[in-house]
Amino acid sequence: MPPVAFITGVTGQDGSYLAEFLLEKNYRVYGLSRYCSEEKQERLVNIKDHPSFFLLSGDLTDTARITDIIRSLSNLGTCVEVYNLGAQSHVKLSFDQPEFTSNVDAIGTLRILEAIRQTNGHFKFYQACTSEMFGKIQEPIQNEETPFYPRSPYGVSKVYGYWITKNYRESYNLFACNGILFNHESERRGVEFVTRKVTRGLAKWKKTRTPIVLGNIDAKRDWGHAEDYIEAMWLMLQQEKPDDYVIATGETHTVREFIEEACKHIGTQIQWEGKDENEIGRDAITGDIIIRISPDFYRPSEVDVLIGDASKALRLLGWSPRTSFQQLVQRMMDSDKKASA
Repeated sequence: MPPVAFITGVTGQDGSYLAEFLLEKNYRVYGLSRYCSEEKQERLVNIKDHPSFFLLSGDLTDTARITDIIRSLSNLGTCVEVYNLGAQSHVKLSFDQPEFTSNVDAIGTLRILEAIRQTNGHFKFYQACTSEMFGKIQEPIQNEETPFYPRSPYGVSKVYGYWITKNYRESYNLFACNGILFNHESERRGVEFVTRKVTRGLAKWKKTRTPIVLGNIDAKRDWGHAEDYIEAMWLMLQQEKPDDYVIATGETHTVREFIEEACKHIGTQIQWEGKDENEIGRDAITGDIIIRISPDFYRPSEVDVLIGDASKALRLLGWSPRTSFQQLVQRMMDSDKKASA
């Protein structure tokens, strides 16, 4: 029987890339799609009709449904790799919807682990963690030993997911791994996230000169490409023993740098003037406003800088990123230019 995988959040950026990756390795892939996601499956267009891909309806807040799916998969008679990628992952939104974020991101993880524990099946479990767990950083470069200090309900919920995964691994001898992934973007990134807001907004600005409104553009992030990162998820579950890994590029760039790099790819030079919420970015030639700043997009508590040390992943998994920051921005910008043409 071919290997089997179950992916929550399969309609998202990471889930769709992972599903494609596993199908290429001849897996049977079961993907969980939220009840409301039927019209939001554009990322699955390449695999929706694949004979080894099966889309299941369900939600991480539904204990009975999660338990039923895990029980059914346990009867397949083979090891099932479970990738828990489903989440409410927008940091700003988590301040507006903290209870929902916790129900999905924290307790949703527990629901899967407890369902696995209650079966006699053979499972390997991957928990998608985030660099937002480090939040107010306690060390200048973050690795697997760095203490967590989350600064949002999203980060707090993911810390719970991390520790409950580790607890079930140690308490019940489950093969369960945490992947602490730093920011990873792609052409499939949701339009509500700042990187796509920039590249999509610039593609529109080129036609309409409509400014892009952003929050803190001096926040620093460690940005990689999602296609590189999903391979690391798979590698974690191929090891003899479960463990936790940081996945990152080891470089940090500001949102401002991302904007400037994206502008290069539409043949525009941006010039900054003003300070704080009065700062604007103009086309250096025409003077047209490209970027405006609004406090409406500030977080109640900010994460100023994140940069990861993925040396453990290189040493034990043989993993390292292939896509540079410049290549990432170019791919995203080229995709949104094409879409708006």
